[in-house]
Amino acid sequence: MKKIKIATAQFENSSGDKNYNLSIIRELSAKAAAAGADVIAFHECSITGYTFARHLSKPALFDLAEYIPDGPGIRQLISIAREFNIVILAGLFEKEEDKVFKAYVCVDKNGLIAKYRKIHPFINPHITPGDKYVVFDLYGWKCGILICYDNNIIENVRATTLLGAEIIFMPHVTMCTPSSRPGAGFVDPLLWANRENDPTSLRIEFNGLKGREWLMKWLPARAYDNAIYAVFSNPIGMDDDQLKNGCSMIIDPYGDVIAECTHLGNDIAIAVITDDKLERAGGHRYKSARKPELYKDIIGQPNISRQHVVWLEGKK
Repeated sequence: MKKIKIATAQFENSSGDKNYNLSIIRELSAKAAAAGADVIAFHECSITGYTFARHLSKPALFDLAEYIPDGPGIRQLISIAREFNIVILAGLFEKEEDKVFKAYVCVDKNGLIAKYRKIHPFINPHITPGDKYVVFDLYGWKCGILICYDNNIIENVRATTLLGAEIIFMPHVTMCTPSSRPGAGFVDPLLWANRENDPTSLRIEFNGLKGREWLMKWLPARAYDNAIYAVFSNPIGMDDDQLKNGCSMIIDPYGDVIAECTHLGNDIAIAVITDDKLERAGGHRYKSARKPELYKDIIGQPNISRQHVVWLEGKK
């Protein structure tokens, strides 16, 4: 049986302070390595911070971004991986020529293993979307990466799976923000400041429809439908002026949560991942039963708005 031991992390990052964020990445990587983990995954823009970037001009964003693999943050990340002999996945802003991307990298003691650019960025209009999927080998496992909103578009998960991914790393900065869905909204930062005296009120908000309950509506389905392991990573605490709820977790091909961060602070959760579930899970049978000849032309059509659909129906 093929096995790999993976840790997913949550921590409170500091906006724009790469040295601080990398110090926490080092601390949690050491903890994961000591527990026998082969790999540890951190959240979207875990090296740089995320939400504050919505205010940055293009020159400021470009200055924050790094060249990959030669930027100082990436070099430091590789040094941490070498120090603890662990594979690390983490996120940052990347620059290339005059463009800025939202990137997520996988490194080990020898250097860069893989890099992915977010296909659906929206935090800042000066970020260029990525234009390709990535699948790479890690200890004999085929792995993919999809960043935050990329996972809400179900075709991205299916496409990455059809390219061979057995494990998909899903770094996020999500939950606890307003939305048109019922129950969504910000969580009061005062609850975070008072978490030691009153953890219950904070957990009610974090675990309710503003947070985990919403996540559980869709994230397990991505793993279940595609028969893959989903490694979800999310920050906890204040990210700029917004409070995030963590609950970083690993979900197996049955859609079951097999490890989850539950501490109201920096934390890791570790799971042993085995390949026997990949073919036993229902999603494996669903993929084998597909009939792409029926819908390949439908799936490939350009997006049209709901208003356009109504207009077309009226013309029938």
